[in-house]
Amino acid sequence: MKVRLLGSSVHDTARRQYVTSYLINGVVGIDAGSTGFHGTPQEQEAVEHVFLTHSHIDHTASLPIFVENAWTPTEGCPTIYGSPQTLDAVQKHIFNDVIWPDFVALSRNMPPFLRLHPIDPEMPLEAAGLRFTPILVHHVVPTFGYVVSDGHSSVIFGADSGPTHRIWEVAHQTPNLRAVFLEACFPNSLSGLAKASLHLTTDMFAREVAKIPPGVRIVAIHIKVRYREQVIRELKALGLPNLEIGECEKDYEF
Repeated sequence: MKVRLLGSSVHDTARRQYVTSYLINGVVGIDAGSTGFHGTPQEQEAVEHVFLTHSHIDHTASLPIFVENAWTPTEGCPTIYGSPQTLDAVQKHIFNDVIWPDFVALSRNMPPFLRLHPIDPEMPLEAAGLRFTPILVHHVVPTFGYVVSDGHSSVIFGADSGPTHRIWEVAHQTPNLRAVFLEACFPNSLSGLAKASLHLTTDMFAREVAKIPPGVRIVAIHIKVRYREQVIRELKALGLPNLEIGECEKDYEF
């Protein structure tokens, strides 16, 4: 399995991760913060499936651009997966003929732009040779983390979340778990903001890591760019084994 964090900044792309998008094996996306700004329309067309964690704009910002770029006058189109609440939010607040044309309605009468596929927590489904299991995590809107497996390796995408439990219980039951992509949004000095917005500080990050099976690679992501250097210093001071600082436009292979 090959995972890439897509960049979201013209300059210093690897480290300025303003919004969130992952690409798995070049054909499956998790979130679409910057998917629609990445690569050529032909490369975007190759992304046949997009799994949304939740509705916040840093995870959906380029979704309408991606859907437009990927469109061809055929029956092929990307399938967008998410909780019923997330897909409802996308349809009401993005594809609403105000912010963006209603591609959902247009898809009923012409070659489709997209298909919406609601999914339920802990109900696995297959896409592009991968098995996705959505797990609810603890955020201010309904949010899924994902356990993704290709039959040989498994990876967990923790999504935006404050301290949570169920996904780590599942982690201990997941065979061949190789890595966890885990947010480390804020430095410890902003613990009040982290608690209010249900994100993690570096100390909270360490407590989440303690819930994860030992020996698994931990990739710190979703670091707020303004505080990146401070967060990295605090993360390194924790002395956690197997910790990596996530970088965009780098291929992670499992």
